[in-house]
Order: sequence, then C-alpha cells, then structure tokens
Amino acid sequence: IMEKSFKKTITACFIGYVVQAVVNTFVPLLFLTFNTAYGIPLSKITLLITVNFVLQLLIDMAAAFLVDKIGYRVCASVAHVFATVGLVMLTVLPERMPDPFIGLMISVILYAIGGGLLEVVVSPIVESCPSERKDKTMSLLHSFYCWGSVGVAALSALFFFTAGISHWKILTLAWAVLPLANGIFFLFVPLKKLVADGEERLSVGKLLKNKSFWMFAILILCAGACESAIVQWASTFVESSLGIRKALGDLIGPALFAATMGISRVIYGKFGDRLNLDGMMLFSGFLCVASYLVMALVPVPAVALAGMALCGFSVGIMWPGTYSSASATVKGGGNAMFALLALGGDLGCVGGPAVVGFLSDRFGGDLETGILFALVFPVILTVVMLLKPKKHKSKLLFNKEENK
Repeated sequence: IMEKSFKKTITACFIGYVVQAVVNTFVPLLFLTFNTAYGIPLSKITLLITVNFVLQLLIDMAAAFLVDKIGYRVCASVAHVFATVGLVMLTVLPERMPDPFIGLMISVILYAIGGGLLEVVVSPIVESCPSERKDKTMSLLHSFYCWGSVGVAALSALFFFTAGISHWKILTLAWAVLPLANGIFFLFVPLKKLVADGEERLSVGKLLKNKSFWMFAILILCAGACESAIVQWASTFVESSLGIRKALGDLIGPALFAATMGISRVIYGKFGDRLNLDGMMLFSGFLCVASYLVMALVPVPAVALAGMALCGFSVGIMWPGTYSSASATVKGGGNAMFALLALGGDLGCVGGPAVVGFLSDRFGGDLETGILFALVFPVILTVVMLLKPKKHKSKLLFNKEENK
C-alpha cells in the first residue's frame, strides 16, 4: 500500500515520462517542415536524431557518478527546465541564427539533456516510493511513455490537420507548458532515498564486479534492442507491407507499436499481484521471438502487421521488469545501477535498429531479412531469463497464492 503523500510523487513521475515522450516524438514530426521552411537537407536533419541519442548516452554515464551528489529533486526539476527551454528555443533560434540548422541543433541539445536526465532519475524515484508491489508501479510508469508517444503523435496530427502545419510554433509552445508545469510540481512532492540509511551503497566499480548486475545489463540491452529494432523501422515496415503512403505510415506504424506496448504495461500494472515477474518476462521473450519470425517470414501483409503489434505487446514488460528485478536483487545498487542500466538499454536502442538497417542494406534493402538477423536479441534475452536463478521455482506465470 502506498503512502498517500507519495501519490503526488508518482503522478509527477508519470507526467515526467510523458514529457520524455514529447521531446522524443514531437520534433521528428516536424522534420519535413524544417526541410521546406529552412531549406535544410533531410540528410542533415537526421543528424538531430543522432545527437539526441548520443547526448542521452553521455548523460546516462555522467548520472552514474553525479545524481547522488546533486540530488533527485534538483536533477528532476533541472531536466524539466532543459526540456522547456529546448522546445521554446525551437521556435526562436532557427530564424535568429545565421544558419537555421545551428539553431535547431542547439534546441535539440537542450531538450535532449532534459530527456536524458528524466530517463535516469524518474524510475529510481518511483522505485524509492513505499509500495508493496513496486514492479506493478514501474510497469505502469513506463506505460505513460507509450501513451505519451501515441498522444503526442495523434494530437499533433489533429492540430496540423485543423490549424495547418504552418502554425507548428504555437503547438510547440503549447507542448512546452507541460515540462514547465511538472518541473514546478517536482519542487514540492515528497522524495525518499533509494538506498536506506545504514545500507551499503555500491560504487560503480563494485557494481561492475557484480555478476547479477551484468545479467541485468545484458537483459536491458536486449530489451532496448528488441524494442527499437522494430519501432525505429515501424513506419517503413507498415509502408512496405501495406503499400500505404508515407505520411500515414509514419503515424500508424509507431502508434500501433507504442499502443500495444502500453497495453501490456498497463495489464501488468493492474494485475501484477497475480503474475510472476520472471515468468512474465520469459513468456514475453518467447512471444517476441515468435513476433520477429512472423514479421520476417510471413508474406501476408495483415499477418505481418499483427506480428508487429504482437512485438510491441511482448517488449512492454522487458525494460521496466528489468529495472524492478535488478532493484530487488542487487541491494545497494542505487542511482548508479539505474544510470548504468539506462546506458545499457540506450545502447540496445542504438544497436537494434543499426543491425536491422545494415543487414537490410546488405541484402538489397530487404527489411524482413534485417529483422530476421535481429532475432538474436530476443533469443539472447529469452536464454538469459531461462538461466536466471528463480526465487520461486514452483511458479511459472501466476502467483497462485495471491490470486484469491
């Protein structure tokens, strides 16, 4: 049972993940607009995505050493400030700088710092809140990133359809209000230490010598790769499989994947007390392997699309489940562990799509072949889960004694 005062903390964290969805999802919707309005080549604009990812990786590494010294409240509020300023500057700097691309780049750097910090601090803040089943809350927390992604894409599309894409700056400023308000909210919510007083806090060096930590690092790297290998290519997959135009594919593909991923996280967040986390993650691993095989090998468009939806559902529990399981297993890991796990997950998010893209190109642009090779990620995850020591060997998927 969660203390009433900490419900505000959980709410702030939920909104924090929606903010991260805004900074990761909204700006790519404007890439074509930047191309036409400022005359910036699309090849140059795609560098913005790379900068966003690289910065988040750097922040993951820095956070392992700095967040405990600075404090969660300061980090969370500063993250929201960077996200707000980055979005606001997006409407100002491109036209004020000699080169509009430099203005875009500065804006992206600002909000990427905010997004990276949010990823590192929000999950451990939730983990520190008093609750009987933290894995349920963690799953629900991560579902808000999914719903945020779907909501940002849908609401932005509705705005562009009704008001016109030329008014994109109004919508950008409207989205900037969310991190501003939540950053202020974070100044007043109660926070609790992740590592209790008297409990040994593991240093980065000790963590890197911990065998259990490396098991979770492999799990979250594969989780990130399983997810991003498909989500980054979702729009292309939908366009090629269904033969629909790009504008619609850019919306349907990622939205479908995010929605099914969000549904699985909500299901565990709601019924997690009846489900065994290890069993769910193992089951999800098998589902993910099956979904990859369907997408890669079944030539029927509707079935392939169903495979993509199944993949979104299967990866939902992997990332938050790894966080919760690691926190319960590696005592004293604290923020350093969460930051290093975030780094591992983000490396997977970079590696998964890279494997699919590189091998697709090697086989004449055949996306299905790239997906088939990326099957290595869900297979490794499933094998690790099979080898993972079980606390309750009699339980597979359901906690029978709690299912009353």
